[in-house]
Amino acid sequence: MSDILKVNSSGADVVALQGALRDAGFNPGVIDGFYGQATQAAVIAFQRSENLAADGVVGQNTARALGLAAIPSIPSVVSGVTPQVVSQMFPLTPIGNINTNLPVVLDALVSATLTDKPMVLMALSTIRAETESFEPISEGRSRFNTSPSGPPFDLYDNRKDLGNAGPPDGSNFRGRGFVQLTGRANYIQYGGEIGKDLVGNPALANDPDVAAELLARFLNDREKLIREALVSHDLATARRLVNGGSNGLERFQDAFNVGSHLIPETIVS
Repeated sequence: MSDILKVNSSGADVVALQGALRDAGFNPGVIDGFYGQATQAAVIAFQRSENLAADGVVGQNTARALGLAAIPSIPSVVSGVTPQVVSQMFPLTPIGNINTNLPVVLDALVSATLTDKPMVLMALSTIRAETESFEPISEGRSRFNTSPSGPPFDLYDNRKDLGNAGPPDGSNFRGRGFVQLTGRANYIQYGGEIGKDLVGNPALANDPDVAAELLARFLNDREKLIREALVSHDLATARRLVNGGSNGLERFQDAFNVGSHLIPETIVS
């Protein structure tokens, strides 16, 4: 099996898939070698049973869980994601910033095996929503993080939900990077996951290589739910899974929809 299996796939690999689903107790209907709606429904039911992303697509994780002898290659569209394509997703962004930072973002996605079209679009659209300049940035002051007469980011200082423990945590652990990592708890967690002392040196989150790795890791941790949102094109939920709200949703949706038309479906490199 060289490619993932999904609706409208056909052939011997689909026959094997249908047989494995039947043996696992998930009836795909007639075993005819065609991946139709009945097979998709059986795949989704199996994925939910196994706590996999219920997207109806048979990739490596689902194939292994079904015990299929042939495991699909990891799909990749990375070679089709060029600065020229991304500049159309970021119409207000200097292309020099894209030329500089796109390679490190794509390298991080490759390392995290987030190279299929939905997750690449998710990553790029997140950057568009968080930092339209396509460069890691620090959060600016606003009425949501700074009181009228207080020091910068004082409204973050005692946010228990962010793990902050009083001044100067609000300023030290304000949003940074491509994904706007925010709060002491996140700096501790993700610094530990990537092996960087982000608590001792919070500004390191704005280093492009670190920022790209943080973005990929953040998406990895939410991958299952993100995929389930994207399969139904629920971009508002996908955005909320990263941002916690709807900030930047219009930019996110615009980048995702433009990129959907420009990036090829699958290029396995």
